[in-house]
Amino acid sequence: MTQAEKSAAEGYDRSINIERLRDGAVAKEDPRLSVLFAIAGVFATEQSLDAMLQRSLTSLAETLNAVEAGILLLYDPTDERLVPRAAHGYDLSQLKQVRLAVGEATCGKTFETGQPRFYPTPRDLAESRRTLTDEHAAAFREALTRDHSPKSAVCMPFFAGDKAQGVMILENMQRPNAFVPDDLPFLRAVVDLVALAVHNAHLRFQLEETRALDEANRLKGELLSVLAHEMRTPLTSIKGYTTALLMQEASFDPEAQREFLEIIDEECDTLETLVHDLLESSVIDAGLLKLEPQPVILPRLSREVIDEIAHRTDEHRFLVDFPEDLPIVDADPDRLKQVLRNLLDNAVKYSPEGGLVITRAELSDTEVTISVADQGLGISPEHLNCLFDKFFRAESGLGHHVVGSGLGLPIAQTIVEAHGGRIWAESKVGQGSTFYFTLPLDDRAAGASEEN
Repeated sequence: MTQAEKSAAEGYDRSINIERLRDGAVAKEDPRLSVLFAIAGVFATEQSLDAMLQRSLTSLAETLNAVEAGILLLYDPTDERLVPRAAHGYDLSQLKQVRLAVGEATCGKTFETGQPRFYPTPRDLAESRRTLTDEHAAAFREALTRDHSPKSAVCMPFFAGDKAQGVMILENMQRPNAFVPDDLPFLRAVVDLVALAVHNAHLRFQLEETRALDEANRLKGELLSVLAHEMRTPLTSIKGYTTALLMQEASFDPEAQREFLEIIDEECDTLETLVHDLLESSVIDAGLLKLEPQPVILPRLSREVIDEIAHRTDEHRFLVDFPEDLPIVDADPDRLKQVLRNLLDNAVKYSPEGGLVITRAELSDTEVTISVADQGLGISPEHLNCLFDKFFRAESGLGHHVVGSGLGLPIAQTIVEAHGGRIWAESKVGQGSTFYFTLPLDDRAAGASEEN
């Protein structure tokens, strides 16, 4: 037996199990028994709590003649109020503003006492509703889909263990005394099933929260591990060369000193990139990525980034191939540079023997497709689908470690998708890789391109 089942079974000593209903209070031919089986079936097959509650209440109303309207309310501990979650004979959307205080009117009083309450006449109902706020009274009137107000009602609390979860009110719109104390065993069995479903839903929610927290902690630990590993190499290099330069007993000629300083400068750039990727990933995870679109000339922007990358390598040649009629796009130039910088940097890292790196743009009616192709080692098919996962890096096959956070491509993907575009990669092992991303054209840009 699950914890949820134990809690519901121990909920309150007044509960009646289905076998007792079958043998005594409810005969086999009684439609009330079919209601219990139908409700149990709903809870076994339906995953959404609101859908469970709505289908259960509807089944109850469709099977039992006495039930012509009803509302299921759950207790919200965050503000200690009762909130309608399912309704029959009422427009649930009209009840969204209702948040009953404990002790307020029919349902609030039942929840407060934890005891079933019968309202056999319209007068009893009117008396019970005197404590309704004007706002809530108006909401119930407007939500009622029937021509008449209730003539009688019964209100049932339900529990998980000793903890009250909510109330169910059932109403008859035509006659007084539609509900009697003899109905209690059946109604308690119904609300026991409802309580079990609600408790199970809460357990599932808690389990999902726990899993999400575990996943967040796992990613945090993985991030710290990756950063510790990736920072160790440049820090070791920086420490080694600065220590050498500071040694009083050693002297280095100007050319060697410059070489040491250039290496230190490069390793500082590496550390800066790692920290930048970490900060960018944190911004994205917090949902704080903001774009500042403006007109962008893609060939000019691409050449600026290429010039920046080219000075870091002597082994690679860079080619830009953009159509002459390429329109101006509306985008965030700094963010686009970030995407291109990442793709070009990867192209250099994963083609250590050098070769040609081609940045190309192709134009269609609705978008521009930009690609960065290298002549490097390529990516195996099983790794292509993982390239944009956090912390994933394809094996370089270089015999040495390629420094990186594993965050560059996921960040690039988020930036491209924030622009309304797509990003993907194509590659064959030993034949290099090509990364593509698209930027949508607005109507003006597309029209200008067609005119040209």
